[in-house]
Amino acid sequence: MDAQQIRSAYLAMMAERGHALIDRASLVPRDDPTTLFTGSGMQPLLNHLLGEPHPAGTMLADVQPCVRAQDIDEVGDNRHTTFFEMLGNWSLGEYFKSEQIPMFFSFLVDVVGLDPDRIYVTVFAGDPEHGIPRDDESADIWTELFKDAGVSHDRVDLITEEHGNEVGNQGARIAFYQDKNWWSRAGGPEAMPVGDPGGPDSEVFYYFPQVEHDTAYGRFPHQNSDGGQYMEIGNSVFMQYRRAESATPGAVSFAELPNRNVDFGGGLERIAAASIDSPDVFRVSLLWPIIEKLQELSGTSYDDATHAMRIVTDHVRGAVFLAADGVTPSNREAGYVMRRLLRRAIRFATEVGVENNVLAPLVDVVADVYSDAYPEVGEQREAIVKILQKEERAFRRTLSKGLRELRHIVKEARPITGADFFTLSDTFGFPVELSTEEAGRQGLTLTTDWRAEFDALREEQRLRSQTATKLGAHD
Repeated sequence: MDAQQIRSAYLAMMAERGHALIDRASLVPRDDPTTLFTGSGMQPLLNHLLGEPHPAGTMLADVQPCVRAQDIDEVGDNRHTTFFEMLGNWSLGEYFKSEQIPMFFSFLVDVVGLDPDRIYVTVFAGDPEHGIPRDDESADIWTELFKDAGVSHDRVDLITEEHGNEVGNQGARIAFYQDKNWWSRAGGPEAMPVGDPGGPDSEVFYYFPQVEHDTAYGRFPHQNSDGGQYMEIGNSVFMQYRRAESATPGAVSFAELPNRNVDFGGGLERIAAASIDSPDVFRVSLLWPIIEKLQELSGTSYDDATHAMRIVTDHVRGAVFLAADGVTPSNREAGYVMRRLLRRAIRFATEVGVENNVLAPLVDVVADVYSDAYPEVGEQREAIVKILQKEERAFRRTLSKGLRELRHIVKEARPITGADFFTLSDTFGFPVELSTEEAGRQGLTLTTDWRAEFDALREEQRLRSQTATKLGAHD
């Protein structure tokens, strides 16, 4: 199945099982000043998971576009993207583990057609210090599902990622971890405020035997390793406990919630990659057409410019969706992230040989790929092209000058300073993150105080600007 078919099949299955299909939320949260972007499918529904009734009922499902700007530096490998879609379903006090786990397994195996022998899972190892038991219930459900599928069902206690890195999972299909398999808004159980809900989760991974384990991430592979063989494709959170008042001052205790909720999220691109047996998410049907257009524009093959083409593809796709949700490039907040995405895309497009007009052709591809599922993208195609073209023209005017400035510093064979970064930002329009990235690519070292110097110069400029504005008001 391709990604579009998986998306449709998921929504159809959820509707058949009694879920109300709800509209996606904007990528820019309207009523949450604490975050710039919608970064998970659960985020728009948090209040309902915490007890507020939902107008559509107690069983919900959707597909939610997400942006995680914190992943921008990870883009370029085979699995990270700043923009992605999350398949989501929620039970607000209706069903729980015995219904959720088989439902997702059935979707993966019976609907998508994944090989059950390549599916591995993790469950919560328990937290004896805080009186939270091991999640044997989820493990037992998984054991029966794997037995019925005719595959192995061994278990292993790994507890921490570090221990897993040392010993590996020894081929066990069900691995127990502690911190990796607990969800709350605050983090671990000890960090939760009194009254806050939390609970164990069960993550699902797909195994790619054709990938050689990268020992930079530990001696042996296991589910929670970043070594490349295991890719997380879904996670079911079981909101089962609340932090309770303790009779002993300073002690942490937990009580079972009377209304237990399920929060599920599955990565569409990653499930689609598993369905075509590719550890590279950029080969799925949502992303590969953009890669193909880049190959056509550049005359360069994906195999010869993999890292750069992944960055361009991801960043343009994310910027198109941000524009569709009303964001424009700027030097503040969401607009700043969008500007950074676009300028990185332009920079890496230049690297593969596209030195003019790369954004408009790629917008057309993104709009074509997503118009059926997200009509707003197709409907705003012309407006999005204008926004992105304007940014590209502005940045290309300064790009070559900025790169020349960096080459001068390379010739001088000296560390790059905060003043250098400020000049690149103020004069040449290079975001500081792009400048530091480029400096690393050029082999430059950075002075130890570059950040403090850069921040001081930027603050000095801000104060000068404020003074000039006030003086101008009295003219």
